[in-house]
Amino acid sequence: MNRFNKIVFSAVFLLAAFLAYFCWPGAKAQVVIPEGVSAGQVAAILKQNGVILSSNWFKLLVMVTGSAKKIMPGNYSFRKYMSAEEVVWRLRHSTYINQVKIVIPEGWRMEQIAERLQSNGVTDKNRFMDAVNKGGLEGYLFPSTYYFEKNTPAQEVVNLLNLEFDRRVRPLFSKGFPSGLDEKKTLILASIVEREAAISSERPLIAAVYLNRTRKGMPLEADPTVQYALGYSEKGQTYWKKGLTLKDLKIKSAYNTYKVGGFPPGPICNPGYDSVLAVLNPADIDAFYFVADRKGKHIFNAKFSEHLKAKRRVEQASKESNR
Repeated sequence: MNRFNKIVFSAVFLLAAFLAYFCWPGAKAQVVIPEGVSAGQVAAILKQNGVILSSNWFKLLVMVTGSAKKIMPGNYSFRKYMSAEEVVWRLRHSTYINQVKIVIPEGWRMEQIAERLQSNGVTDKNRFMDAVNKGGLEGYLFPSTYYFEKNTPAQEVVNLLNLEFDRRVRPLFSKGFPSGLDEKKTLILASIVEREAAISSERPLIAAVYLNRTRKGMPLEADPTVQYALGYSEKGQTYWKKGLTLKDLKIKSAYNTYKVGGFPPGPICNPGYDSVLAVLNPADIDAFYFVADRKGKHIFNAKFSEHLKAKRRVEQASKESNR
């Protein structure tokens, strides 16, 4: 075999190996089909995960067979590049009704997710947390609605939540990050914003405040990081203690942003899409401070003196309302 033939043979062999591993039917593809999505959205999800070759052919099949309203939501294990006909059939005849519906809210830490999974018989909470810790995936477990078979291996559950993060959130990173941020810092800040924001419209404002603080070298002084450091509160029966005391703010922890400068070591919860988007697109304000107005919103100020005045007004209003 001459040199040219060897090169051609090698190229063909490598291409065949690539196709066999990544594209050949048989390679698994884990896919989440959420509730309430359209046939076009389902086609996009399947195409993005390499399950089907043509989203247009899939949509045509759905239309011809009248399957649009018969597609079952759930967690599916498909093969790469299956026939669209088989995929449509499986989506219509899914056994998801025998699966457990698990809702993972935005802003939950892994312990909360683990406890919900175990209480519903999906997987062991300790094995789940071990898998999350091993992969460093706190913050990368996408909050959404899932369907699981009971007694699903913990690593499989973690992988699915992380795959959904990759599908829904990671594309946001393709446009780059604001000055001073990278992927990890973006997720850390998004997790803080998630715990601070009571209404969605304030997420970009809260993100801007924390970014302004970091760029000026100020400590973040974020209450949710202290709550995370404190862990589970037996008295409040919650992982997010309300009414932090001065003693709480002095807790020794790398996550206590009142005592430690810069960002905490990692995300304090698993943020949703909107909080990540808010960090990547913060509001254009010069505020460094905000205080909750006890009505679900916050008052933002650039000067500390104005911030103190706002706090006093809120406290006074609270006292008057309790009379």
